[in-house]
Amino acid sequence: MIQDLLRIMGQEHRRSLIGYFVWCVAYAVLQGVAMVMIVPVLQDLLAGDIGGALAWLSVLVCAALFACIAHYVQAMRGFEVALTVLSSMHHQMGDHVVGLPLGWFSSEKIGRLSQTLTSGTMMIGGLFAHLLTPLVTGIVTPATIAVAMFFFDWRLAAAVIICSPVLYLAFRWSASLVGRGDELTDAAAVEAGNRVVEFARCQLALRAFGRGVEGYQPLEDAIEGQRIVGRRSLWMAVPGLIAGGFAAQLAFTVLIAVGVLLALGGSVDTVQVIALLALSARFTGPLSEVAEFAGALRMGRNDVRRMARILAEQPLPEPAEAVVVSARGEIELDGVTFGYEPGRPVLRDVSLRVPPRTMTALVGASGSGKTTVTRLIARFWDVDSGTVRVGGADVRDLTTDALMAQVAMVFQDVYLFDDTLEANIRVGRADATDAEVRKAGRLAGVQEIVERLPAGWATRVGEGGTSLSGGERQRVSVARAILKDAPIVLLDEATAALDPENERFVQDALRTLQSRSTLLVIAHKLPTVVAADQIVVLDDGGIVEHGTHGELLAADGRYAEFWRERSRARGWRLAAENRPRERTES
Repeated sequence: MIQDLLRIMGQEHRRSLIGYFVWCVAYAVLQGVAMVMIVPVLQDLLAGDIGGALAWLSVLVCAALFACIAHYVQAMRGFEVALTVLSSMHHQMGDHVVGLPLGWFSSEKIGRLSQTLTSGTMMIGGLFAHLLTPLVTGIVTPATIAVAMFFFDWRLAAAVIICSPVLYLAFRWSASLVGRGDELTDAAAVEAGNRVVEFARCQLALRAFGRGVEGYQPLEDAIEGQRIVGRRSLWMAVPGLIAGGFAAQLAFTVLIAVGVLLALGGSVDTVQVIALLALSARFTGPLSEVAEFAGALRMGRNDVRRMARILAEQPLPEPAEAVVVSARGEIELDGVTFGYEPGRPVLRDVSLRVPPRTMTALVGASGSGKTTVTRLIARFWDVDSGTVRVGGADVRDLTTDALMAQVAMVFQDVYLFDDTLEANIRVGRADATDAEVRKAGRLAGVQEIVERLPAGWATRVGEGGTSLSGGERQRVSVARAILKDAPIVLLDEATAALDPENERFVQDALRTLQSRSTLLVIAHKLPTVVAADQIVVLDDGGIVEHGTHGELLAADGRYAEFWRERSRARGWRLAAENRPRERTES
């Protein structure tokens, strides 16, 4: 855990953390020394040697005074480190995850990240403020007392040493039970948190089907599961806590028994036995605190480990300096094989070239690898074999900034920030002028939206863009791509769910983009497919056909079948008695 803490805190805070631990150990040793001084004080006092007792008492007072100073310093250091954790951990985690590949951000990992940055950060801060000091003193102080006992009576010291493994095993078992319960509780909390967010985001669909009031069964199940796991983890912890407390009391009982036997045997005088038993009580006292804090410490250790795992996630390797892009706007996949899981490739030996300032449509059934192609171009992941080139350069030879400068992305599921309409378009290029933002908005059909909004460009769109329709959000996304003016634009089903009006605006914007950029489009709608300079048909992770619309129809292969199916689906006929046949375009 200490190594994980050092890794989490970072090099700039390493000295503060080590300083905190040094003062903790100093406090624990001084506390042990002060307790050890009780033995000679009692021995001389009960033997009537007042001078000797006062001398030893002065040593005890000095040790206690220095212990108080050390306690104050380590407490302040602990609070300082805790505040550092709470104030800087989010920045450190943010700086780290922003460098991770985009493919890392699955829904499960986002839920884990959220849980770690909330309760996990608070728990780690609490380690320094409340938990680590009792742990260090609970171990170091008894160890100091055990060493000192050898100077008074080796047999009683041997009894202490013999009891130590029993105490260790009891505390370890107790902590492991609490730790396992915490892992179950944490997993249930992550699941419940994910379902809460899902429930909030899906209110439109839930209410449309009358489920908004009744509740959301996955959320209900997650909450019930969290309750069951919480009760289970509590019952798991109880035996360990009892065992830890019992072991500490058992050790004290053993020490009393050994001391009495030594006194009865006459090998140790009664006065010394009384003093040593008093010291034995101080030996088991801190250990009892360790038993109490062992479970909480294991929970903190779990949070430290989870955070360390996130920080241990490695970003994709980048060169110190990006190579020069020699073929602006060109895309090439050369023998690319890739799979999300080992041994299960999604793409198999895919080779494809997209010339600059052309439009290529990717066509294929769901799961054929279309989206994977676009995300490998944006380097969400690295390929298993082969090469992906953007602008003539291997994407692995480009820095993230250099690659993102070459690529703009428009997805079907658009997210807008809770900011103004203008600010959401300016995401495409922060240093764009007002005139450039408005021009991009006009080309993407956003100007028509602006004229209907109460505050025009300054209208806030709400979290996720909730004040705009799906088609309007898509127009804003296209405006971002126009404003960015990247050589390559990747569009993942950007027009799949649009109504005719919004589709018209987006199609016009695509023509604008095509005049200045290379377009790689995942498309299902026929007008988008027909407009492409090149159509690539994917199936089962490979390219089965490619060519123009006319060439592929003439080949009468997979694309021709796709075309016939889509053509039949474009409209429907309604026949009724005494009514002429009608055909309505959907």
